Amino acid sequence: MNIAHYLDSTYLKTSNQSGLSEDETLQQVKKLTQEAIDHHIFAVMIRPDYVAEVKKMITKNHSQVVVGTVIGFHEGNSSAEEKLAEAAKAIENGADELDFVINYRAYLKGEISIVENEFISCTQLCFKHNKIAKWIIEIAALNNEQIADLTKKISEWAETNFPENYLKKIFIKSSTGFFETNDGKPNGATFEGIKIMLKNAGKLPVKAAGGVRTKKDAETMIELGVKRIGTSSALSLLSDTSSSEKDY
Repeated sequence: MNIAHYLDSTYLKTSNQSGLSEDETLQQVKKLTQEAIDHHIFAVMIRPDYVAEVKKMITKNHSQVVVGTVIGFHEGNSSAEEKLAEAAKAIENGADELDFVINYRAYLKGEISIVENEFISCTQLCFKHNKIAKWIIEIAALNNEQIADLTKKISEWAETNFPENYLKKIFIKSSTGFFETNDGKPNGATFEGIKIMLKNAGKLPVKAAGGVRTKKDAETMIELGVKRIGTSSALSLLSDTSSSEKDY
């Protein structure tokens, strides 16, 4: 099993969160990118501000590493119009994949039309430019029934609004890695949560993000059926060493 082909190597800390300067943060992003190039990791997942620089670096190295970025991150409660504008700029700067944080707070309030509208409009934008769309549902904010229901709704909206051959380009993703939980509960992917997502995702692929820090965990996730894994511990997974880092 080549785990590298499943990995989105992730660095999403802002300068304020890391305590680094803007230039030092950029250097961390470049280091992550070079590691992905050297180890043939499938993708890097970075903030939109760094997309243009990273795309240039990957092109210069004649690498096939995919550039992913996050939209509406990390709260997900920006409007559909704001997400569309942010996504359009990221696409213009060279992003290949866009991971949108779905408005799960609107979902929890029962404002389903808001969630459906942003899903359809933002996914349409991605397909217009031949990009991959991933939708983060933030499972740590949901109970098991809500995880199942929101996953199923996304699957149904996808199958209703897009051709079948496009469905493999719409992922449902577990987590941002930034949600604050209580009592030490996991804020990322869990085996239980991923199983629920897989059961309800229909024809859509699932991405596990956050909390996958060992090679064994990654292999288990892949065996369960996930198609991608988002992690800030990519090299640890490949070298089979555990990591205590948060998956930002």
